[in-house]
Amino acid sequence: MPTGVRIDATPDQLDAVKYNDHGLVTAIAQDVDTKEVLMLAWMNAESLQMTFDEGRMVYWSRSRQELWRKGDTSGDRQFVREAYYDCDADALLFIVEQEGKGACHTGERSCFHNRFGS
Repeated sequence: MPTGVRIDATPDQLDAVKYNDHGLVTAIAQDVDTKEVLMLAWMNAESLQMTFDEGRMVYWSRSRQELWRKGDTSGDRQFVREAYYDCDADALLFIVEQEGKGACHTGERSCFHNRFGS
């Protein structure tokens, strides 16, 4: 059974994260092996800290207005391998081990399965 890596972010790193007016920051999950971008979701400060503490992806559901531990209902869990923030500290990137069939609620492996053009 996979387990995630606990991330010990410093207080300065946590303070650097820039949340939007709703207290949220975008979070991208990328597969550790294939480098495929699996999904984009939102985090608040609590879900970010929980993700770091547990080594498992925890997001904020804007539609349900609640914390969402990826895979609790679907079984398609994401385990943290690495975590980054961009140069403006307003977007997060998580390198994850994806368990189960995939990240997308539609059943696709990646949420980015719709391609523009022919």
